[in-house]
Amino acid sequence: MSAPVVLCSPEELRTLFLFEHLSPEQLSWLCREGRVEQYPPGQVYAEGSPATCFYVLLDGTIVLSRRVGADDVEVNRTSQRGVYAGAFQAYLGDRVPQQYTSSLRAVDPSRFFVLAADTFADLMRAWFPMAVHLLEGLFLGSQVAKEAIEQRERLLALGSLSAGLTHELNNPAAAALRATAALRERVAGMRHKLGMIAGGPHPYPRESLESLITLQEAAVDQVAATKAVSLGPLEASDREDEVEDWLEEKGIADGWQLGPAFVQAGLDLEWLRRVESTVGAGNLEGALRWLHYTVETELLMNEVEDSTTRISDLVGAAKQYSQLDRAPFRVVDVHELLDSTLMMLSGKIPAGVDVVRDYDRALPRVPAYPGELNQVWTNLIDNALSAMAGTGRLTVRTALDHDNVLVEFGDTGPGVPDEIRSRIFEPFFTTKPVGEGTGLGLDISWRIVVNRHHGDLRVESVPGDTRFRVLLPVTARDEDPAASG
Repeated sequence: MSAPVVLCSPEELRTLFLFEHLSPEQLSWLCREGRVEQYPPGQVYAEGSPATCFYVLLDGTIVLSRRVGADDVEVNRTSQRGVYAGAFQAYLGDRVPQQYTSSLRAVDPSRFFVLAADTFADLMRAWFPMAVHLLEGLFLGSQVAKEAIEQRERLLALGSLSAGLTHELNNPAAAALRATAALRERVAGMRHKLGMIAGGPHPYPRESLESLITLQEAAVDQVAATKAVSLGPLEASDREDEVEDWLEEKGIADGWQLGPAFVQAGLDLEWLRRVESTVGAGNLEGALRWLHYTVETELLMNEVEDSTTRISDLVGAAKQYSQLDRAPFRVVDVHELLDSTLMMLSGKIPAGVDVVRDYDRALPRVPAYPGELNQVWTNLIDNALSAMAGTGRLTVRTALDHDNVLVEFGDTGPGVPDEIRSRIFEPFFTTKPVGEGTGLGLDISWRIVVNRHHGDLRVESVPGDTRFRVLLPVTARDEDPAASG
């Protein structure tokens, strides 16, 4: 917006706290190099546009605002003469993006002293060389420190997740190894038993052998049908007792070794009596031991299948979490991201914490940087677990909130005290003991949600009910990579 230029007075500049200690020559230089502009109510400059000028308020009322999602949030409203805004980091040159970090709006007709950004940079370097060096060192040093700590936090999170993933992978891998070793023994036993059935001193008649094979196939089918059915410990124990008593009645030694597998496979007394009626009492023990090998083999193969499926699921969750094989920006189902993060963190979730997934599966997909959102989920879940100290309930809820997808993380910890609630998203602010937190987790999460996704991150907290609420727009902004394709 163009504004009328009015007369610049060195004496007026001297009345401003920013310039009150300058010499007459310096004040005259400012008036020669700068200008005074009158602005009507309205926008002076917009956040994100090139920072071309440094503004000092002479009179009027202004509002500084920052964009949060689709809204401009007011961060300061003032009529104080001498307040400044705009390209005040011009002296740093291309070391930082030279863009306005907020929007400036005149509420009333307002006058500004205006310096071009290049002129302001020259002024700082010529008049205050030592101050510039100090400010550069302070600014760049803090940036380097912040980047180093962010990297450390990412490495700590990666190390923690890797340890958890290793633990989670070890369990099914060990189970698969145990099952494979037992399976080899059972198959060897089946070969031996098959030789006895086919060529022993009392070989089975052809008809009985065919019936036995039919029973074997039926037993395999029964194992598959029973896989999804889980008996309670008491009911399983009662059934085992019944089967073992029946085997003892039939004179079969060591029936206690056969009963648990038959019960686990869903082979009850009625099924065992059917075996007896098919093969006859004389061949009953051999037939049952043959079927026991068959059932145990199927159960062990199920265990191997379950273990390798678990390993595959964990590897899939790791790929989903890391997004190594995915485009950096795409349209995603937030539930896939949440589930992969929860699986990756499962090793860190104490036994005393219940995890509740309250998902609205009808939610639309959202345009996002999924790898970065997984980092947000990790930070918020980790905070919740830390707050609950090993006992409580973690609730992950999703819902539609107007034109946004809501992802909410609730915990039953002691809550966030009122006096620090406004500071928890500040960089380096942490309530954890020294060495346990960097104070960047929530700051990083806020920047990912607000700056990268144009969403919102806020907290609601009372003792026993703390909720971090992430709002993500359903549609992409024009400047997002996926907005046009």
